[in-house]
Formats: sequence, structure tokens, C-alpha cells
Amino acid sequence: MLRFGTDGVRGLANDELAPEVVLALGRAAARVLGRLAEGPQARQRRLFVVGRDTRRSGPMLQAALSAGLASEGADVVDAGVLPTPAVAFLSAERVAPAAVISASHNPYFDNGIKFFAAGGTKLPDEVEEAIEAELDALAAGGSLGRRSEPPPTRDAVGSISADDEALERYERSVLACLEGRRLAGLRVALDCANGAAWRSAPEIFAAAGAEVVALLGAQPDGTNINDNCGSTDPRALAGAVAAAGADLGLAFDGDADRVIAVDGAGEVVDGDRLLALFATDLFERGLLAGGTVVVTVMTNLGFNQAMQRAGIRVHTVSVGDRYVLEALDANGWVLGGEQSGHIVFRSYATTGDGVLSGLLLADLVVRQGRPLAALAASSMRPLPQVLRNVTVADRGALALASSVWQEVSRTQAELGSSGRVLLRPSGTEPLVRVMVEAPTESEANAAAERLVNALHMALGEPAR
Repeated sequence: MLRFGTDGVRGLANDELAPEVVLALGRAAARVLGRLAEGPQARQRRLFVVGRDTRRSGPMLQAALSAGLASEGADVVDAGVLPTPAVAFLSAERVAPAAVISASHNPYFDNGIKFFAAGGTKLPDEVEEAIEAELDALAAGGSLGRRSEPPPTRDAVGSISADDEALERYERSVLACLEGRRLAGLRVALDCANGAAWRSAPEIFAAAGAEVVALLGAQPDGTNINDNCGSTDPRALAGAVAAAGADLGLAFDGDADRVIAVDGAGEVVDGDRLLALFATDLFERGLLAGGTVVVTVMTNLGFNQAMQRAGIRVHTVSVGDRYVLEALDANGWVLGGEQSGHIVFRSYATTGDGVLSGLLLADLVVRQGRPLAALAASSMRPLPQVLRNVTVADRGALALASSVWQEVSRTQAELGSSGRVLLRPSGTEPLVRVMVEAPTESEANAAAERLVNALHMALGEPAR
């Protein structure tokens, strides 16, 4: 049965993520999230927003999820193809739970479902566990599942209706973050990953006054999402920036909740550097609440060193923008993010928004009057970092693999305070992720290779 990972459920569409399973997931989500939203009147009409990215399997799975929700009495708002943060915006606007059919940066044949609580925030662990338990109960109850009361019938059956103005309202909300400022004279290149931002990103930047001189990844066909494009592969964007003479380029992922930038020289500016730029800018303007920025354990050690020099505090959480958001909300802070380009501006949004972050970066460049290359170079000095995704036979055995952790301890002792080591199992794939930071790239590579070998010896290599 489906289980939640770091960002919803995910799997091969029409196999692990089959329509009948997704229908049951819709029923389970309606029951659990409906109970949370009901209040005194247990039978009040419930609303649920559903959107998707551009994958071929999206309409099929959206239909299945919507059917499951409606069968439990929820009225479903079909938002169509929208970025994940746009669905979160609608969830906040309507104060209704929501779901996005997307596998983010994965290839087109994968798909996934991530939920938002009413108000547009990611679900806490205990709510996801409750949905899993309800899903298990449905599976145990046979084709109709277990019910504590009769199913909704007649006019109690949920409806499914479209929201044709959702994209326009989301675009207006993003543009409002500029507070009237314009991007006139700025030349930008955009790579929309053939994903959910293929329409909204160029419309937003044009409306803000920027000149979009190159547009990549804006012809989705259902199978080309994230295919040699977008934030996971910005090479084509780097070439387009140089060819078009753009001031900067912005690459989004399939569901547009993250962004990676390219400066005018074609050099990639990752999420750590972007976050350093934003944190310093907000701090200098007195807008960084608590003088604190939230990051994850994957953030480069050079970021922490740069923030220490700037007098900015760093709060570290586990990998996942949901944990970044939880820390922001718990402490009243306003900025956090991940190296991958998930950046949360809590004053403007309830989740990471790649287009919003890109727009605010463009605004920063205009306000500072300096090229992005110069700004990024002065923001932080990253330590050489090596990342390895190691496919193993049994990622679940990592916690008890004593030989692996002995190697981790030896490597960390060698690096001391000038580097660090991090191992973690992927939440969505059969991988163990290895990260090593060291004073030199050769030291980082050598340490990573030792850890990869230790993982294969302890956990086995996958069957071929």
C-alpha cells in the first residue's frame, strides 16, 4: 500500500500509482482531512482543490483522486494544470484542503500526489499517518471499503467543477510581492521544464516589465517534462543566456516549486547562494524576522560561515521544505530553503514557489544595480561538495549498518571542523544519498568513494 515520503506519495504511474489506488487515497484523504475541517456541523459541505502538472498520466490520476474525494461527499475544484505553489495559494484563498498530482523533478513516467491542509501548508506527519491508516482500512474492507456510516447519496454526493480563473488570480498574487516595483530593462531567460509553469512564468515576468529574451521548456507534450531541461539540468539555459545576452536565467522544475538561476556569464547559481543573497538583503533592510534563516542539513557549510560573518543566525532542520515551513511558522521567521532551490518566503506564500523566488531575485538584481554574477560571488564561498546517489539492495538497513557508520565517524574525524559528512536514505527512491564537504574537491571525492564502497559492502548492490 502507498506510503508518504518526504513530499507526498510517488511512484510509477499506472503501476505503483494505479488509478484504483489513487481513488482509495482520495477517499481516505477526504475522510481524514474532512474530519479535521468539520467543526460543529459534521455534515457541512466540504471543498477540496486539485491541480496537476503536465505529465501524460496527470488527467487519469486527477480523475481518480477527484472521484474518490467526491464519493466521500467533497466538492472538488478542478484547477487544471497549475504550479504546486499555485494550488497552495488556492488552498489558502479558499481555506480548503488541496492536492497536486505531480512527481516534481522526476521523469514523466513517474507521478505523485502531495496534499495541503486547509490554508495551503504541507500536512504534518501525524495527519499523513492517519491517511495511511485509513487507506489500509479501506484495503482491508474489500472493494467498497469499511464505512462507519452510509455512503453519501443523492445530493450528498460531491460535485466536480472547474476554476477557469485560478491561474490569473495566482499570477496577480505573485506580482503583488513587488509592491509596485518594475523590472523594466531587465533581460531574462526562462526554462519552464515543460512543466506546470510553462504558461505562468513568462506571463508573470512580462507583466512585471522584464523582457523575456529566451523561453525554453514551454512546449509540454506529456512526456518531455524535466527531460534535459529545467532546474535539474540547466545546461541548455546557460547556453541560451549567453546566446541571447540575458542578464540572468531562471530554471524551474516540473511543478515549479523550486528555481535554479544562471548568471549572465552562464554560471549556475544554486539554492544555497540564492538563499544567502535573499537572507543578506532582507537582513540589511530590517525585514529578516528574528535575524534568522532556516536551512536543511544538506546546505553547504560555506553558507553557515557566510551567515555567521553577516551576523545572521542559521536554524537547521531535516531535508524537506515542509520542515523548513514548520520551523518558520513555529518561530515567526520569514525565510528558509534548500540547496535544490526550494525557497520559502513566508510573508508571501505558504510553500516554496520557484516563480516567486525568481521574480524576487530579479527584483534584487535591479535594486542592487549589480550583475547577478557579482552578487552571487560575494554572497558566500561554498566548500567543495560531492553528492552521490548510491543505489543499494536494501536502503532500509542503513540505520543498523555499523560498518558504514564507523566509516562515517572515521571520515568526519579526519575532516574535523573544515568539512562534514552526511548519509541519508531517499524518501522516494531506492537510494542512499551521500554528501561530503571538504577543503578540496579531491579530498571530498576520496571520502565519498570510501563511503560508497562501504555502503555497497554493507547493504548490497541492486540486482541486475
